Amino acid sequence: MPELPDIEVYLDALTSRIRGDVFENLLLGSPFILRSVSPGPAELYGKKVVALSRMGKRIVFELEDELFMVLHLMVAGRLHWKEGPERPTLVKRRGVARFDFAKGSVTLTEAGTKKRASLKLVRGEDDLALLDPGGLEVLEADVSSFAAALRQENHTLKRSLTDPHLFSGIGNAYSDEILHRAKLSPVKWTSRLTDPEIERLYEATRGILTEWTETLRKEVKDAFPGKVTAFRPTMAAHGRYLKPCPDCGGPIQRIRYASNETNYCPACQTEGKLLADRALSRLLKGDWPKSLEELEEHKAERRQ
Repeated sequence: MPELPDIEVYLDALTSRIRGDVFENLLLGSPFILRSVSPGPAELYGKKVVALSRMGKRIVFELEDELFMVLHLMVAGRLHWKEGPERPTLVKRRGVARFDFAKGSVTLTEAGTKKRASLKLVRGEDDLALLDPGGLEVLEADVSSFAAALRQENHTLKRSLTDPHLFSGIGNAYSDEILHRAKLSPVKWTSRLTDPEIERLYEATRGILTEWTETLRKEVKDAFPGKVTAFRPTMAAHGRYLKPCPDCGGPIQRIRYASNETNYCPACQTEGKLLADRALSRLLKGDWPKSLEELEEHKAERRQ
């Protein structure tokens, strides 16, 4: 799922191309993408794009007369730009929507069979505010505000960081990177954090989000983002199962649940303890290894 750094880079590219341009047409490739009734698309035609902004992981197109298009890419939604009056064809099954402007078109595609991306058309600032999950913008907050949000509810760190009602723009990928840098377990309860640990987490969150935003901007330069992915080879933990931790050299481990997984370094984050993977721990029960050493012994026994 595109997170804060990815959305910011999309916003850079969109702003330079369509701010001040006229919105001409909306073509829907899937009837499920549009999740609102009023205003209708035709009411937005002919309006200029006043600004583009981020609301959590959503992209907000602000048009004249306080009209807004709020786009949530979800997991597999990606944007593409084609300049000029020629309108690109929506590819069957992947092409979800096309936004036509005088200078070109923005196409939304979504891989897979589950179409989760959503578009809502909104009139007025008050109705727009209703769509805001209300998560804290960490890059605009001080450590005390961060601590207050973190302690608002007692959850695991992974869940709290990815809760859009607590923190804005952080998802599965960058939460792994944040927790790895902060040297904190993804399953540690927020109520058990010390003040120094919260400050360390605060600095790690700001650092990771800022650094990755700048890294992606340098990669894209003036082009339109063409490869938005949650898996990058220079990440420390996310998507690096069994690969060496860049800090200690030990193998990165994971917890799998549903279609997601959490990646972490046992040596750096959990005092060498392996966190229980739900599927495997149910299977192995009492044989579930508690450390990397036990895991290696278990593997060796299976090879004999």
